Amino acid sequence: MRFLFLLILFAGIGVGVLYPWAMTNFSGHEIGTWRVYEGGRFKPVTVPLTGRDAPVRVLVDLTARAERIVSQQRTVLTLTAAGGGRTALASTLQFNHSDNPRQVSPQLPDKIFRDEAGVIATVNPGPYVFTVGPGDADDIPIRAVDLVLRSGAGEVDSRARPVGYAMIAAGLIGFVLSLRFGGGGGHPQNPNSQPPQPRWGRGSK
Repeated sequence: MRFLFLLILFAGIGVGVLYPWAMTNFSGHEIGTWRVYEGGRFKPVTVPLTGRDAPVRVLVDLTARAERIVSQQRTVLTLTAAGGGRTALASTLQFNHSDNPRQVSPQLPDKIFRDEAGVIATVNPGPYVFTVGPGDADDIPIRAVDLVLRSGAGEVDSRARPVGYAMIAAGLIGFVLSLRFGGGGGHPQNPNSQPPQPRWGRGSK
């Protein structure tokens, strides 16, 4: 049973954690990266997109002097993408689930946190204006912000994370219970089930 619960635990990690992470960071190919915040000011960027780029995954890399982002459910950054006279994407970013930020340099304390703004499923050929701005979490020591666009990115199944987390919880609880109640692999042996040792003759103590 322990092996079964371990399989459920590892399967849950794959479905709920590894699969969304791989789809977000590696599916499709990168269109490019643009610096949208530096030197204390934000600036919009214009990116020409074609219909062949769809779907376009919009990612934001936040460089900050911090070990983790604790936004207390507040918005760290906002992002809008507009093209063809309409808003294609509007999103708020919190970065509070970025548990493994990338390190800028071993000599610097700055870390790079990534969050996903969303996916532009249908692209009308033409220029798209991406505007990133500050949210209401004003105590984040931001160094730089980069916009990252990926073309042909697969969309993460919305059911993956809930199902994966449920499998992780079930596998972990089951494994812990099997350790607690499994004992040494069976019921403790009854000492009275063994014949008594002879008191005299060979084999006596």
